[in-house]
Amino acid sequence: MPGASVEPGADLGPGTTVWDLATVRHGASVGANCVIGRGAYLGPGVRVGDNVKIQNQALIYEPAELEDGAFVGPAVVLTNDTYPRSVTPEGRLKTADDWEAVGVRVGVGASLGARSVCVAPVRIGRWALVAAGAVVVRDVPDHALVVGVPARRIGWVGRAGEPLVDEGEGRFRCPRTGVLHLELDGRLTELETESGPADGVG
Repeated sequence: MPGASVEPGADLGPGTTVWDLATVRHGASVGANCVIGRGAYLGPGVRVGDNVKIQNQALIYEPAELEDGAFVGPAVVLTNDTYPRSVTPEGRLKTADDWEAVGVRVGVGASLGARSVCVAPVRIGRWALVAAGAVVVRDVPDHALVVGVPARRIGWVGRAGEPLVDEGEGRFRCPRTGVLHLELDGRLTELETESGPADGVG
């Protein structure tokens, strides 16, 4: 797209669209059929899978990793500095040699709501949903629905993104797909997929 800045050394997969005023730095890798919205920023070394949507003004700092099918809402921020400072204790302006970047990992199919912030290093689990405006400071389990500051889990979501219905005895069902899930020790596992039993489930 005219007006976008894709630096030499950035790798874009087939079918990927980069909108105006977005920046993709050298060494960043973006998979196939992705959408990078207006004014978004992808730092050097960021890794993005296939079919990922990164909405307007999102800031993805290296070394973040976004797996296939992830969704990043408008103005989301993925940080990369555990103890941010502009200067050293002696007052000298810090350079890249003065700190070690830490990344956020976003699992397959996970979604980050508008203006949410993920404070590295954290992992957002597969198919999890981070509510708009939430601040994530600890790992989010697969399928978890988290809200607030700091973010806390208030429920579970399925692949369709809708809250799961509690059927008792640790079983939860997706109201849209009908897929059944099992909660055990704070973790949620799919017992089925839309096409039948999940892998490893008889």
